[in-house]
Amino acid sequence: MIDVLYFAWVRERIGVPRERIQTDAATVADLVAELSAREERYALAFADLASLRVALDQELSSFDAGLSGVREVAFFPPMTGG
Repeated sequence: MIDVLYFAWVRERIGVPRERIQTDAATVADLVAELSAREERYALAFADLASLRVALDQELSSFDAGLSGVREVAFFPPMTGG
């Protein structure tokens, strides 16, 4: 089981702040593909991966990173500000 967290507009599009899912996804990209295939709201949230960042167990990561041993995946827009 993996906890998946959504922040900012990602959360608004999907409609939930977090969920616990069972997945066989090997990488973050596989997980995104699996989630996108669920419903249109997920597909819309993940339509432009260039506008998303991902963290695995609270460390910034990439979409090609493996999920083996990961307990938490968080999706959020790039941070801005100063």
